[in-house]
Parts: sequence; C-alpha cells; structure tokens
Amino acid sequence: MWFVQQLLLVFLFFLFFSKYLKIKWKARSLPPGPSPFPIIGNLWTLCFNIHPETLNKLAKLYGNIYTVWLGETPLIVLHGYKAVKNAIVSHSEEMSGRPVSDFMKDVSNGKGIVVSNGHSWKQQRRFGLMTLRNLGLGKCGMESRIQKEAQGLVEVLAAQNGKPTDVSNFIIHSVANVIASVVFGHRFSIDDPTFQKLVAVNQHLIDSLGSKWGRLYNAFPWLMKHLPGPHQTAFKNREYMYDFVRNEIRIHQQNESPKEPDDVIYHYLAQIAKTNGDPTSTYDMANLIQVVVDFFTAGTESTATTLQWAILLMLAYPDTQEKIHKELKMVLQDSSAITYEDRKRLPYTNAVIHEIQRFGNIASVGTLRRNIKDITLDGYSIKKDTNILPNLDSVLHDPQYWETPYKFNPKHFLDKDGNFKSNVAFLPFSAGHRVCLGEQLARSELTIFFITLLRAFRFLLPEGVTEVNTKYVPKLTLQPHPYKVCIIQK
Repeated sequence: MWFVQQLLLVFLFFLFFSKYLKIKWKARSLPPGPSPFPIIGNLWTLCFNIHPETLNKLAKLYGNIYTVWLGETPLIVLHGYKAVKNAIVSHSEEMSGRPVSDFMKDVSNGKGIVVSNGHSWKQQRRFGLMTLRNLGLGKCGMESRIQKEAQGLVEVLAAQNGKPTDVSNFIIHSVANVIASVVFGHRFSIDDPTFQKLVAVNQHLIDSLGSKWGRLYNAFPWLMKHLPGPHQTAFKNREYMYDFVRNEIRIHQQNESPKEPDDVIYHYLAQIAKTNGDPTSTYDMANLIQVVVDFFTAGTESTATTLQWAILLMLAYPDTQEKIHKELKMVLQDSSAITYEDRKRLPYTNAVIHEIQRFGNIASVGTLRRNIKDITLDGYSIKKDTNILPNLDSVLHDPQYWETPYKFNPKHFLDKDGNFKSNVAFLPFSAGHRVCLGEQLARSELTIFFITLLRAFRFLLPEGVTEVNTKYVPKLTLQPHPYKVCIIQK
C-alpha cells in the first residue's frame, strides 16, 4: 500500500512537471506575464475570472502586452490605446477571428453573426450591414421608429406621477421595440404578454451567458450538458426565442413579399431565394433564425443598459443634468422631434452622452479575438489561432488620453471654447473588422432617447436617498445596481 502511494505521488509529480515544462516551452516566444501553474495556468491569479482591475495590475508589472494562461491556453492581453489600436486596427483583417466559448456556441448552435467565423461570418455580417443600410440606418425612416418609441417611453414615465420608480423594464421594452420593428417589421404593445415574455426570456439568456453557471459550462462542457441547473434554462429560453422567430418567419412567408423588403426577415428570405443553388452560400433557415436572435439580443442589451447608466449618472451628477436642461431649452424648439443631427447643435449634451458611454462602459474588457494569420505585435511573433484580448476598459481609461480617467467628466469631449471634440481613444464599440455591427443604430438610439427624456423630465433622488451607487454588477455586460428615481415633468 505504501509503495502504491509513493508511486502515485511520483506519477503526479511528473505529470505536473511535464505540464509545467509544456507551458514554459509554449511561452518561450510569447510576451512576458505571471508564472503559470500546471493545469490551471494563471486562473488563480485572475480569481477565475477576467476583471479590469486585475488586468490593470498585471499591466503595471508586465507592460502593455503580456500573457496570461487560462489553463494550458495562452491569452495575449493588450493594454492601452496604442497597443489595442496596433492590433485591431493596423491588423484588422488578421485579427478578425473570434474564439467562442462552449456555452455560447451551444446556445447559438454556432450560427448567426456573433459567434461565427470565416466564410459564414463574412456573409452573415455583410448581410447585416447591407440590410441596416437598406432599412434606412442614419435616415429619416429609422429615426422615426426611434422617435416613436422614445415618445412612448416619455408617456409611460409621465404616468408614474413622480413616485419612486425603477425605470429599467420601461427602458428595456422601449428599446426592444425599436429592434423588433427592424427585424420583425412591427412593434408590440408594451402590455402584450407575448412581448413581455420575449423580452424577459431574452434578458435571462443574456444573464445566463455571463453567470457562474456559464463559466462552469465552459470549463466542463462534457459534464454540464448532462447536469441539471440554471444553465439548462438558457437552452429552454433559446428554444422559446427560436419558436417565436420561426412563427414570425412563417407569417412573412404566408404574406406576399413587398417589392421593397421592410424588415430583416423579408430581406433574408429574399437573400435565400437569390442565392439558391450557390454552393458557397451560407444563407439558410438556421442562420436566418440566429441572425434575428443576434439582432434582437444585441440591439436590446447595449442601448437599454447604457440608458439605465445615463439616468443613474444624472442622479449622481445633478449639476450636469442642470447644464443639459439649460442647453436644451436654449437650442431646441419645444414641438420639434429630436433627430440624431441635433447633437451637432448641442455640444455639452453630446459630450455628456459620450462620457456616459466612456465612464459607464458596459462592455468591460470587451470580447476575445483570434488571429487568423501569423502576426507580429510589439516585436513578438504571435502564431495563428492565438487568443488575444484587446482590453477596451484600458483604452477608455488610458491616462495618456483622458485627463481624469476614473472620474465622470464631460470636459473629456469639450475644447476650451465649449465645442465638442472627439477622442481617438473613444472605442466603446471596439474597432476593426469586428467592430459592433449596430454601432450607428446604437448611437442614434442613445442620442434620441436621452435628449427626449432630458427635455421632458428632471430626474431626482427619492426622498431620504442621499447617495448614488455608481459601481457595476458584473454580468455579460456591466449593469448598474438596481435604483429608483423620481421623474418630474418640466
């Protein structure tokens, strides 16, 4: 028995030592970083999650390009604007790959735009860009949809009569209706139980992807697929969304197609018909379903969360809110609808919107990339198919480009004369080939919703509340802590 125990210890020693040597051999040409442990790599150092604070501390020790190990897989981290730009802009094509977690891949069936790669991704993304342009992105048609939902939100919030209110669900439903009109061709009543369930299911699916159960699934996919738990609810919710989309597709197929398709589904069905018989085409029903889900999920989450941060920050900085009110009163006519172009006449308000996106960055460190070719970054040779993280948090807080990187400061976007100025390090939507597909739509929505709300209301803290919690709740995106606000009509 003693001999068996000793033999087992020797075996484990050589196993761990061989794993360690394997990592060290792979690391010889990679950027420096913390020494990894066998099997778990630097997961202990990272507290088994990738937090901005931890990555920032490592950058101070190892520089603006360094390596951490997720188990036995290296991850190259890029810190600060220059390092990130050099990778995702200067090597845009080479950096267009995306590693996909097992949970994300299984939830999406590997289809659509968000998780796909290669030829399929290029075709699906090209379709998305083309369709948004055809549907009037940046034009009056799209703006009228946003204006309608923004005004509807004003009416809903006005009905709260100034009592302390959690605005999150109202905002989510209004933003969801914008993207619903884009993908389905129609909006829903906010009281429609089917729409309410769709929004709730969508929100739960998003939360699941960023949960500890999701991380466990990624670590042990072969096991978690068969174990019960909250992660299994994500697959039920996915099926609900798929069934909802299938039903919308059937309705579109039963109706006569318009000469000019007016939503994503009609455009995609036309693309399937157009490419029928083309062996290189990836336009099919499975991709259509996931593309619609991708549009709806991403189109709801980013803008809705940013608007929740916007109102919270107006509570935290009442002087800023007051300055916006003065500018809006001075510049805008009371009866005119807000347009995206109005931002040019409202430099201070435009600066505040940009600072909300910078300070209340919802994307945290951003998403992983994978180089599809061998590249050289800062003198280091990075072999094809290496996981790379362009840390967006470090870009939006880079002290070389932001005067007060960790303070809310609209002056970051104003020159000495009070005119709006841009900043090259403002990359909340990332950049390069994987830049957010809906960036222009999100910008338009955020501008129109925010200005419409600030023109109609003053947002005040409930009686007895004296502090505002501006720390985030880490989920798939960075969420504000739940809060209530008193909405007073001007």
